[in-house]
Amino acid sequence: MPVKEKLRLDKYLWSIRLYKTRTMAAAACDSGKVKFDGSQAKASKNVSIGDEYEVKTEAKRWRIKVTGLLSKRVAAAEAVKNYIDITPEEEIQRLKYQAASFHTGKRPSKIGRPTKKERRDLDDFYDK
Repeated sequence: MPVKEKLRLDKYLWSIRLYKTRTMAAAACDSGKVKFDGSQAKASKNVSIGDEYEVKTEAKRWRIKVTGLLSKRVAAAEAVKNYIDITPEEEIQRLKYQAASFHTGKRPSKIGRPTKKERRDLDDFYDK
């Protein structure tokens, strides 16, 4: 009988690069952003191959299926080989629409604050 490898859920989510730090992965588990079979998953839950998780990150709502276990953080190209992204198509379409309407926060050129020359002209106008 083969020995089953134990791997915590927070460590797995960190190693496949869904979260930047293991602390962030554990916090996401504690706050209910990681679900297994529709219910909240604890950070200490053991991950098994074939498990499916719903994970909510800042950027996207993931639905992943575990295909391999990683105990260490590896390059992104290697990490992708250890899970299958089974995110529904409507979520992917929502993200594309959201990205298209994203506002950077920078003001358009020539609109908004006056230039230095325009400020001088205004100062001259109000001084008279």
